[in-house]
Amino acid sequence: MRYAQIMDTIYKGDIVSPRGRRNAWIDALFVDHAILRIFWTNFACVKHGLLYRSNHPTPGNLKAFTRKVGLKSLINLRGQAKNGSDALSRDTARRLGLDFYDMAFESRGAPHKERILRLADIVAHMRPPALIHCKSGADRAGLVAGLFVLIQGGTVEDALKQLSLRFGHIKQSKTGILDAFFHLYQRTGEGHKPFLDWVREDYDENALRAAFKAGKVAEFINAKLLVRE
Repeated sequence: MRYAQIMDTIYKGDIVSPRGRRNAWIDALFVDHAILRIFWTNFACVKHGLLYRSNHPTPGNLKAFTRKVGLKSLINLRGQAKNGSDALSRDTARRLGLDFYDMAFESRGAPHKERILRLADIVAHMRPPALIHCKSGADRAGLVAGLFVLIQGGTVEDALKQLSLRFGHIKQSKTGILDAFFHLYQRTGEGHKPFLDWVREDYDENALRAAFKAGKVAEFINAKLLVRE
């Protein structure tokens, strides 16, 4: 049996007992690569006092972010991963009194219309400031930060700044479909239709998915070498 297969069995859903918590940490650090995220957080401000972004925070980093900017809400863009990282961040959010939202997005697929509209509802009712996170803080965090910019009335030009190489986003790979989404709104809606109205009435995710083509080399780097979700 390969090492990765053995490691996949370490976290068993128990975070209460000392052994269970230890296994959650092992799973987070070595299976989910949190060991790389202890010092490199990819933390950035999207809009001061309202929204911040990062990779999946370790408990220590989540506590540090909360002290630094006064977080009130945590929005998990990975969905219910049920791994050590997920369990530790949920537990830490509870201990810190943060409101916790599961709001899963894809990094390599056309953004789903219903998920964008659900995100808009969360943004309208959440306690700010909030932190959004995916695994690496590059693609899904960039997408949702860009969506937030447009929901708040900003421009596509500003939204696209959230999807940049500075955060580790590689637009030539399959994750470039996220850039294509924003460019689609820029061509067909910006300036004459509010963003959420365009999403409800005009956006065709199937057409976007069919039209987008990614570079094979860039996708190999993104998916295989960087091990992005």
